[in-house]
Amino acid sequence: MLTLSKKILSVSPSQTLAITAKAKAMKQQGINVLSFAAGEPDFDTPDHIKKIACKAIADGLTRYTPAGGTIELKKAVCQRVAKNYNLSYTPENIVISCGAKHSIYNVLQVLCEEGDEVIIPSPYWVSYPEQVKLAGATPKILETKEENNFKINPEELNKQISAKTKMLILNTPSNPTGIVYTKQELKTIAEIAVKNKIYVLSDEIYADLIYDDLIYSSIAALGEDIKQYTILINGVSKSYAMTGWRIGYLAADPQIAKAVTTLQSHSTSNPTSIAQYASVAALAESQDCVIKMKEAFKERRNYLVDRLNNIPQISCLKPQGAFYVFPNISQTGIDSVTLASELLEKAHVAVVPGKEFGADTNIRLSYATSMKDIEEGVDRIEDFLKKR
Repeated sequence: MLTLSKKILSVSPSQTLAITAKAKAMKQQGINVLSFAAGEPDFDTPDHIKKIACKAIADGLTRYTPAGGTIELKKAVCQRVAKNYNLSYTPENIVISCGAKHSIYNVLQVLCEEGDEVIIPSPYWVSYPEQVKLAGATPKILETKEENNFKINPEELNKQISAKTKMLILNTPSNPTGIVYTKQELKTIAEIAVKNKIYVLSDEIYADLIYDDLIYSSIAALGEDIKQYTILINGVSKSYAMTGWRIGYLAADPQIAKAVTTLQSHSTSNPTSIAQYASVAALAESQDCVIKMKEAFKERRNYLVDRLNNIPQISCLKPQGAFYVFPNISQTGIDSVTLASELLEKAHVAVVPGKEFGADTNIRLSYATSMKDIEEGVDRIEDFLKKR
């Protein structure tokens, strides 16, 4: 009889990927499904990045690299975070992994163990609790309130901290809410983390996608005290439309970086060599492609938020970053799983239920899709709720 490990049996599959897969299957059956589910830009990878990948292949750069990534890419990461976020790192602080998700997994594996607790503010990205469980630790959910823009309340954070607390996961800009923490808010969180000597896993994968002239701040840039406790996570997938290239990175204390490299050397080894050389071009060359994508995302965000707020049973905060909206559906009287299921089956619109993010009163819609599909998709949602 087949016996799976208790560890894997404790983990739930990703509903985001499941809904995306079902929507694609319906499309293959000839059904006109409009999807707001996928968390990836609908733009193609910029040509100058693809050309470098082709050159790498032509030049024979297709062999193993160091397990933690090439020195060229590590240097490019250091230069980019210095320019964008005023952070000083050297290559020994950097590990290149197979996507930001892989970087997060690696960090949890090397820092957490049985008996540890990891504080995760909700709403949260669906993989955080599951990855904490895979590390043998216990996810401790810190609920935030919509009237507080889904941000951490310092008093509530202090209440959650115990002798078992090993880490706080911070995601700004947030998936699914799109909220962005201010510098002052981050200072307060940093003070709590340093005082209690807990690590902060700062997932900043959407840091380049913020709107309305906001100035982005990384918690790691607030001083050496918090920097030594921070593991910064980022990558090229969202900012450069390179989701399939699978390149993420972390910046951390050299001891943590070395431990992650050791773990990676016994699991995946190096990320794809060709994708690493392409990522150097993404980080080191012109950022005009990022600006263009951001302008398109902002236009879509503004339209989508306005349209959703004009639907009587829905209210929607305007996100400040990433490419998601997280509207409140409580006035519909329908839970998020039922609504997502009915929208897909009856209106042929794919959304992700907020229950998967720890907020059953909301659903997540990605505006990383064409304006045409956004317009028609909202029309379908509005029509469905009128008739239901």
